[in-house]
Amino acid sequence: MEPTIICNHVNYTYHTLQGETKALHDIHFHVDEGEFVSIVGPSGCGKSTLLSLLCGLIKPESGSVFFKGALVSDRNRSRIGYMLQHDHLFEWRSVKKNILLGLEIQKKITEESLIEADHLMKLYGLYQFRNAKPSQLSGGMRQRAALIRTLLLHPDLLLLDEPFSALDYQTRLKVSDDIGSIIKKSKKTAILVTHDLSEAVSLGDRIIVLSALPAGIRGIISTNFPKELSPLKRRNTDEFHNYFNQIWKELNPNEP
Repeated sequence: MEPTIICNHVNYTYHTLQGETKALHDIHFHVDEGEFVSIVGPSGCGKSTLLSLLCGLIKPESGSVFFKGALVSDRNRSRIGYMLQHDHLFEWRSVKKNILLGLEIQKKITEESLIEADHLMKLYGLYQFRNAKPSQLSGGMRQRAALIRTLLLHPDLLLLDEPFSALDYQTRLKVSDDIGSIIKKSKKTAILVTHDLSEAVSLGDRIIVLSALPAGIRGIISTNFPKELSPLKRRNTDEFHNYFNQIWKELNPNEP
């Protein structure tokens, strides 16, 4: 089966008035259908820039990005869902109207999509808050609403740019477990950028480790957890600690 996305020897340079800064160097990897891949690396190494390249918001200096066998372009980027650090729910709209916003913009609201929205809100504990304002929701509930908004567009690929980093630690554990489980149960292909190594290991089928600028791939680590374990339960296994230590060593090669 053809990979969902292929990043083919991509290079990218930031151009500013102060000069040029090489950001990404020879980034090469693929993500298979239904796979959850985490990307970690030092702060400021270009992880979010890489996501922007993968969804076609910016173009590589050299190399190419293929999505479902075709170059990423305006023609196919609508099939890529992007979930940001902030939920971007509008306070003047109800929770349900926020969830329907993507469909509304794309003029795809139908009777079937309204039924699906109600089903997902019931499934993920938001239906009783459908007429509430976003400020009445907890941080975790707001992130679930943002995920439902994205899932209603039926993307073939989900890009997650540190979507839990604005939450307190306890809420972050619960929400990452919830959303990770939702994505895996829906069999969506997903790429998560995070600076939290524990989060990367607990959610990822593979973890791509980037170096400092100019960012290259230091290593790709495959995980092998029992399938029945939720992301939160993965954290209590010996395998989790082994993978964490492998990533730490990749990021800190000069430490004993």
